[in-house]
Amino acid sequence: MFDIGAEELLLIIVVAVIVIGPKELPAALRVVGRFVGKLRRISSHFRTGLDAMIREAEMEDLEKKWKAQNEKIMAMHPNGGPPGTEQTGAYPAKPMVPAPASDPAPADPPLDASTDAAAAGVNAESAAAPATVPESAPAPQAPSEPVPGKAG
Repeated sequence: MFDIGAEELLLIIVVAVIVIGPKELPAALRVVGRFVGKLRRISSHFRTGLDAMIREAEMEDLEKKWKAQNEKIMAMHPNGGPPGTEQTGAYPAKPMVPAPASDPAPADPPLDASTDAAAAGVNAESAAAPATVPESAPAPQAPSEPVPGKAG
């Protein structure tokens, strides 16, 4: 950004040590760091504001173009539809949908564990009971390392 080379940076450091002194240099560097941070936040905020203004201007331009295109299309089709279709009302005509020929089947009753099990030919108590681990499955083992903080 400022294109400061190694020689210029070394000269700035030497002058700062001579003018400020080695005891006050850390406090001065903190102040400079805070100032640089504030400058970065302000520039970021400014950049964000400019970007938002540019986006708004672009959106306004696009809206004008879309409005002009819409007016052109509406002028080409004064009836509101494709060429060859005549519409008399404010809304286009909708096709008629025939009514269903028969009544729908009655709704099935809600299923629970007992009716599910009865339909499958299983005892209701075993169907509602939670699944258990078979006895042949190995049991989980405790870690072999001692837990810190516990005597053992």
